[in-house]
Amino acid sequence: MSKTQDLTALLSDSDLFRSQGYINGQWVSASDGATFPLTNPATGAKLADMPHMPRTQVAEAIDAAKAALPSWSALTAYQRSAYLLKLHALMEEHAQDLGTILCVENGKPLAEAKGEIAYGASFMQWNAAEGLRTYGQTIPSPYPGTRNIVIKQPIGVCGLITPWNFPNAMITRKMAPALAAGCTVVIKAPAETPLSALAMAVLCERIGIPAGVVNVVVMDKGDREAAAGLELCENPKVSKISFTGSTPVGRLLMKQSSSTLKKLSFELGGNAAFIIFDDADLETAVKGVIASKFRAAGQTCVCANRIFVHSKIYNEFASLLAEKVKELKVGNGLDEGVLIGPLVNVRGVEKVERHVQDAVSKGAKVLVGGSRIKSENAEGESCFFQPTVLVDVPKECYVASEETFGPLAPLFKFDDEDDVVNRANSSEVGLAGYFFTNDLARSNRVAERLEVGMVGVNTGVIAQACIPFGGVKQSGFGREGGPGGINEFQIEKVSC
Repeated sequence: MSKTQDLTALLSDSDLFRSQGYINGQWVSASDGATFPLTNPATGAKLADMPHMPRTQVAEAIDAAKAALPSWSALTAYQRSAYLLKLHALMEEHAQDLGTILCVENGKPLAEAKGEIAYGASFMQWNAAEGLRTYGQTIPSPYPGTRNIVIKQPIGVCGLITPWNFPNAMITRKMAPALAAGCTVVIKAPAETPLSALAMAVLCERIGIPAGVVNVVVMDKGDREAAAGLELCENPKVSKISFTGSTPVGRLLMKQSSSTLKKLSFELGGNAAFIIFDDADLETAVKGVIASKFRAAGQTCVCANRIFVHSKIYNEFASLLAEKVKELKVGNGLDEGVLIGPLVNVRGVEKVERHVQDAVSKGAKVLVGGSRIKSENAEGESCFFQPTVLVDVPKECYVASEETFGPLAPLFKFDDEDDVVNRANSSEVGLAGYFFTNDLARSNRVAERLEVGMVGVNTGVIAQACIPFGGVKQSGFGREGGPGGINEFQIEKVSC
């Protein structure tokens, strides 16, 4: 019989733990009583039975959001800003509990989870101010007696489809600008990590955000999740879809939204190149790789997936990186000193294994790690994988073309700037890229040549609420955060 874990025993405020959906200001189970088990990926213990909601309840949430739209959009920008600042304050106040919930359902270490809460809260603060800057304009007309006035208005009901790898921040990054703009939202929480979404709904309820403005629907993977996405895409009452996830699912949602011509913003898959030139500071570059590659156990869309190292420094860099990776403690995210938690599920582990085995079969060598870790405390198959460094990785292998989404650092050799930039740009996706150099001219030149939406120069961490986050090519379109992020949730109206 599977073990169960009482998550409320770890919380100072147990009311933040909810195992029901949130529709029109009410906490509700699935209309037909269906549930699915939510488990802790570190231990396999069951955390809760979550509602497995049918498509009809997604439609109910959309109706609630549509009904709440007139009154919410009629508030002044200053009134909506005040709500977001209250949310920011509550997120900071409850950072420990919110981080604990995130850690237990997602697996990332507690310190990292609390860091995500701070990052998520920053979108509340940023968009509270951005909502006050949604300026219109008056445009001179060539015709006498004519005045052209442009105003910005909320686009309407927004469907927010969020991933499990950042259970809190991916919600706040979408919800905050939507609410600031005057939109109402229906959040489709990820099946792997719904508790963080529901905890945010608790905070929304506490600060008095009106019923129907924020709704959270929950269901397991499979037919009902597909039906939920279809309802959000096909329902004419939804005006906007914001999605973070894989490129194939993005293509599907785009096709499904075509019948209603919704506004879309997609942040899709990545295959980030991380280039270390021979003039780079190696210790700084190693720290950058550790920060980029191994955060969230490598389960981020912007993490380094292909690490290109100049042949002159290849062996030295590989040795330095291997020593640092050996120091990374793997384990339950609640345990002291753990830096690498489990992958979110067994499928993720199997993909990392496949990438390692494929590369090794084609000539790569394992410098550190390379295999799954058996967990004595976990029920069923372990979700832990050793932080891994591969050297002598060939150009043609799975890890060169597929996003791994795990703690695997493959090192590729290069000799020429043009060649490595071309290899970096060979991917069909273009979300983020990184390079390390002490050459100022090269830093400008390579940053402009990389076919990505975001570039880290001598840093492995780029995400901030104040900058536009998004990609090019098949990594999607639209931007989240930054001065223009709120525009994704608005329309421009001309009064002539």
